[in-house]
Amino acid sequence: MEPEGRVILKGEHIAKHFGALAALSGVDFTLHEGEILGLIGPNGSGKTTLFNVITGVYRPTKGKVFFEGQDITGLSPHKICQLGIAKTSQIVQPFTHMTVAENVLVGAMYGGGLSQREAWDKTWEVLEFVRLDKVGNVSSGNISIPDRRRLELARALATSAKVILLDENMAGLTPSEIEEALDLLRAIRVRGITLMVVEHIMRAVMGISDRMIVFDYGEKIAEGTPGEIADNPEVIKAYLGEKYA
Repeated sequence: MEPEGRVILKGEHIAKHFGALAALSGVDFTLHEGEILGLIGPNGSGKTTLFNVITGVYRPTKGKVFFEGQDITGLSPHKICQLGIAKTSQIVQPFTHMTVAENVLVGAMYGGGLSQREAWDKTWEVLEFVRLDKVGNVSSGNISIPDRRRLELARALATSAKVILLDENMAGLTPSEIEEALDLLRAIRVRGITLMVVEHIMRAVMGISDRMIVFDYGEKIAEGTPGEIADNPEVIKAYLGEKYA
């Protein structure tokens, strides 16, 4: 069943080659406003490459990306961010010589285009929302892994993004920390922000996603609800091999 809400982000026939390697091959996708779309697949299947194409880090070899009906293919990452798409990274890399609040301030000023005064207001509002306000003045190099994951989200939220792409934002978290992270993602959706989630923790991504896309060797091999994906023989084969499929 097609999700409700207008299509806010769309990819048409996206291919990305690195020399002879086809990292993506003719991938189509749609993301609907207010939706949480999960992307899964084995390592090297093309998930992060797709995120990098969407955000302008890579220019696709073929195909186009549309955001709110505008062709954004080939735009620079900072322009795409200013339009309303932000991404968190697999490997958390805060500016460790800056405080937690200063890290978020960068997102508000340079991603969100706010004045310094407006950006400080936005920074502390976001820090309170993600429950990092108590460590706002602490060096970002001295906070825990869960707090660093929250900081990644806070920087993205500070840009006033309409769409956030989360690349393994729960990696390295304990089960209880994962539950807290899922609650935070649900709260972000309530704020009207649309999410695409790449995650290897299947319980987490199955529990949070309205719809899922499965990648294998750079191709989209399945799409549907979490229940449909869990029962799909092609998905089982990609993860567990021919014997189990």
